[in-house]
Amino acid sequence: MILAGDVGGTKTNLAYYRSEGGILIPVLLKSYLSQQFSSLHEVLYALRREHPADITAAAFGIAGPIANGRSKLTNLGWEIVASEIRDDLKIGTVGLLNDLEATAYGTLHLACDEKVVLKEGAAQEHAAIAVIAAGTGLGEGALVWDGRQYRAMPSEGGHADFSARNDLEAELLKFLLKRYEHISWERLLSGPGIYTLYEFLRGRSGHPEPMWLKDQIAAGDPTAAVSQAGMEEKDPVCSNVLDLFVSLYGAEAGNVALKFLGTGGVFVGGGIAPKIMARMQSGAFLEAFTAKGRFRDLLSRIPVAVIANDRIALAGAAHFAQMLARE
Repeated sequence: MILAGDVGGTKTNLAYYRSEGGILIPVLLKSYLSQQFSSLHEVLYALRREHPADITAAAFGIAGPIANGRSKLTNLGWEIVASEIRDDLKIGTVGLLNDLEATAYGTLHLACDEKVVLKEGAAQEHAAIAVIAAGTGLGEGALVWDGRQYRAMPSEGGHADFSARNDLEAELLKFLLKRYEHISWERLLSGPGIYTLYEFLRGRSGHPEPMWLKDQIAAGDPTAAVSQAGMEEKDPVCSNVLDLFVSLYGAEAGNVALKFLGTGGVFVGGGIAPKIMARMQSGAFLEAFTAKGRFRDLLSRIPVAVIANDRIALAGAAHFAQMLARE
């Protein structure tokens, strides 16, 4: 049995997979609130107490960088060490990988109904595959061919400097510089980023915030309130927020495709894109994606798809564990 994990500051998802002819079949999925535990060791103990299993290999996608077989979650304080987990589970194979690495591995095993194609394109065989995912933060990564199989490349590209493409975005940059010392793409391409864009566009619109929207923002999740109002066209500023967000998303997806030369395809993951799919399909994303001057033709040939499987990182971790076990 393979144990896979997707470890984040909010939730830790764990799953058992069995292999049938090399194909991994999910057997059990459990989700735990991370903040109710002091360590991943405690979560694993809870899983094994409730659902004992003969585990042969394990891997965990973690929302943070990995160095020398260990990682520390920024928003939780857990320190995760592969050798210690290996001792806990009494197995020989435990892998740690960044959550975007896990997502990248998962893209290799997506079924047709687990993705929404934005652009068909023509993927080059064994070429790099780029992945970008906006959710709580912004993740970026890629898969590269090593001569036998694809291997994921870690990246913290979401924290690279935001770059303005036009006068509106230059104004946005000035707005952000009054708040932050460093402006990364994650400041905008994330859940909190949607509300930041709203504050910027509301301020320059000259239109007061509707009372119903003010109440919704105050009562719960500001990002969800703005996104819903934008999708339902209930407020023009919120609608403009989504238009700007999608354009920025497409621009950075194109940047990632260029940096990794992702002619094997680009996958858009994370929790935001599936919730605003109609906007992702409106054309603004792809226009920004391909608007790279002399490289427009290259980018226009790259297939682009949105991942519609919210367990992609968990599946990717399972396949990574399987790959480690084979090696």
